Amino acid sequence: MMTEKWRFIDSGLCDPSYNMALDEALLDWNSQGKIPPTIRFYGWNPATLSIGYFQRANKEINFEMVNKYNLGFVRRPTGGRGVLHEHELTYSVIVSEEYPGLPKNVTEAYRVISQGLLEGFKFLGLEASFAVPKTEEEHNGLKKPRSSICFDVPSWYELVVEGRKIAGSAQTRQKGVVLQHGSILLDLDEDKLFHLFNYANDRVKERVQRAFREKAVAINAISDRTIGLEEAKEAFRKGFEVGLNIELEPYVLTTEEEWYVDQLSKSKYSSDEWNFRR
Repeated sequence: MMTEKWRFIDSGLCDPSYNMALDEALLDWNSQGKIPPTIRFYGWNPATLSIGYFQRANKEINFEMVNKYNLGFVRRPTGGRGVLHEHELTYSVIVSEEYPGLPKNVTEAYRVISQGLLEGFKFLGLEASFAVPKTEEEHNGLKKPRSSICFDVPSWYELVVEGRKIAGSAQTRQKGVVLQHGSILLDLDEDKLFHLFNYANDRVKERVQRAFREKAVAINAISDRTIGLEEAKEAFRKGFEVGLNIELEPYVLTTEEEWYVDQLSKSKYSSDEWNFRR
């Protein structure tokens, strides 16, 4: 079977508004037929707290602590909950809803796209598996999350190692295109993460943090060696090629494309109107 050629972009460390603008731009360009399916790797400078499209910023986020830690802040175009982007590899996948073999069902599409993540963990020597909620309590936890934090509980077909979530993803479908992006944790400053959200009281915070510790984990907390960013990039690049049966071709944005992303970043993702709309 002939492998499809997809575009591969490694953006490096970028401003939070730029990161979200580029993901949206790639979606737009794919919907217009200007670019093939694309996989992108990126990081964040400064480290950033991102929230899901439907989250209520002022109610859920402790902005005093966000500022104290000198973090960036941005609202994603996708759903899900809050993510501290710091010691991680962030990825995005942009592909047409009509792409051969991609299920119409959102949950099943997660499974297909996340096969690339599963293979990436294998290249790192980790035995990851897909999360499939089994009990009524787990199903209810997906519908009514107990906290504002993304890694609090795994959703359908997210990746777990030893029963704990190790990668969190979110997806949106617009203009006939699927955008899925997510975080692959290399390390995690748990105390910093929990300082960034509002709680009814300290007892609730402690209870949620204790539960979180049993449900989420970073790669270097369970690996028998320290895995750096470059090794992770190589593993997951190969993982997507194997998992999706594709060949990734490196690409660098043109001057015109960079200008478009920069304008979108300034007009939308840097604005209070977008970030504090709820």
